[in-house]
Amino acid sequence: MRSVDRELILRRLTVDDAMCRLDQYLSDAFTDGLECVHIVHGKGTGILRRAVHDSLARHPLVKSYRLGGYGEGDYGVTIVEFMDH
Repeated sequence: MRSVDRELILRRLTVDDAMCRLDQYLSDAFTDGLECVHIVHGKGTGILRRAVHDSLARHPLVKSYRLGGYGEGDYGVTIVEFMDH
């Protein structure tokens, strides 16, 4: 049984708090064997979404990422795929 949830909710956090949580979550999710996770940053002004995407673009464990599609949270969610384990 997995101990890390497939979804991280960052809505209503400051960028600094969100980035700290995101980095630890990505490491934990990868270590737990997850292949794909959802990062919920909300739709709002886009500041948090841009910070998340900037971080994901540089993260060594991230293979790819994209905005959620219809039924996945649209542009309020980013879908992250990890590198192969």
